[in-house]
Amino acid sequence: MTTIQPSGTPVHTEGRGLTSRHLHFIALGSAIGTGLFYGSAGAIQAAGPSVLLVYLLGGAVVYFVLRALGEMAVRHPVRGSFAEYTRAHLGGAAGFLTGWMFAFEMLIVALADLTAIGIYMGFWFPDVARWVWVVAALLVVGAANLASTRVFGELEFWFTIVKVGAVVAMIVAGAAVLIFGLSTADTSGPQNLVNHGGFFPNGIGGMVASFILVLFAFGGTEIIGVAGTEAEDPSRAVPKAINTVPARILLFYVLAILIILMINPWHTINGEESPFVQIFTALGVNWAAALLNVVVITAALSAINADIFGAGRVLTGLANQRLAPPVMAKTVRGVPVMTTIIMLGVLILGVVLNAVIPESVFHVIAALATFATIFVWAMILIAHVASRRNMTQEEEASLEYRVPFWPFGQYFALAFILFTFGVMAWLPDFRLPLAVGAVFSVACIAMYYLTGRNKVEGVNNPVPGGYVH
Repeated sequence: MTTIQPSGTPVHTEGRGLTSRHLHFIALGSAIGTGLFYGSAGAIQAAGPSVLLVYLLGGAVVYFVLRALGEMAVRHPVRGSFAEYTRAHLGGAAGFLTGWMFAFEMLIVALADLTAIGIYMGFWFPDVARWVWVVAALLVVGAANLASTRVFGELEFWFTIVKVGAVVAMIVAGAAVLIFGLSTADTSGPQNLVNHGGFFPNGIGGMVASFILVLFAFGGTEIIGVAGTEAEDPSRAVPKAINTVPARILLFYVLAILIILMINPWHTINGEESPFVQIFTALGVNWAAALLNVVVITAALSAINADIFGAGRVLTGLANQRLAPPVMAKTVRGVPVMTTIIMLGVLILGVVLNAVIPESVFHVIAALATFATIFVWAMILIAHVASRRNMTQEEEASLEYRVPFWPFGQYFALAFILFTFGVMAWLPDFRLPLAVGAVFSVACIAMYYLTGRNKVEGVNNPVPGGYVH
């Protein structure tokens, strides 16, 4: 079913099954995943205590990206989200590239989460091959995504309840450990932030090197914009969800990592298990470590669930605009069945990778996912800047939801993203993922022209959702 906004933009309402409650918890849980529970160990190893500054900077970038996306989503709540906004404001080639890059990002992030599940399950079953758990995870999230939008929303809601409850409990328990001196580490408390090589133990270079894993941790937060178009009342649900971002970043990232760093000296966080699990292992509370392992597995399942949902919706939007194969436009009860099945098929690659290179697969995938993530963020920011420049004064004044600190916040976020691309070029370990990302980008643009997508009627229509075939 399609309705028309007062602005004349077609808005698809078929299959909308997400309530404000669902969207709020998707927003709440989107940044609580493998990057926080597992990837944070690598970021801490690189930067030491100064990783706290990187989480604050990265969080600010995420906030400006999401506010830009929210402004466009409230004005034009169309399926395809930012892929459709970049197509409308930057041209067909940009929309094509952004949509496919996001699908690429979601696949890579899902592969990282699948890998993490295999690692986490090793806590209990060290002798069982990782790929066995990867297959089991795919079956669970595949069933949820193929059922209905509301089933996805409910599953994500309960996943988020578990994740948020665990992080809050960890923060409370960690604070109690610090207050009552229960840590078995040689030192604990605020002095851990400066005692072991200082706040910048690996120098500014170490802090900069942590950018990749920190931004990977925030990857996927842009799914709020995708999920928002499936909400029953986007104009209210999207702003409400995005406005919780600053508090989420301060609580779930900065405060949680601060507690971890004060309980255990940063150099003892070895990455062999989640830093959150390591806290309780070090305290000798094995049952709590096992319980938290359940939580981090839940977090990874939640992230994969959201990744498949987000990529499926964006690719279906591209297919509706004839920028993806027509089969991807197929929906049943509003669920993009074919794109979901295709995504699940591609994710079988995770089974293969975990069978062939189990030791190095996570960090390779995380670096590649970071490239795709910040590329999509950059396109969202540029599309937003272009949308503002194309507005009349009356249109700008009538915006229901707008970005703060315009335009300085947008320029800050773009500068940070460009700097991170420079970091990837500077650090040898990240040059291959950067090259792969660049090749993928060039291949997408080539396919756009070689397949004749540039000749699709209305492909450069400047209104999001302005042409749907």
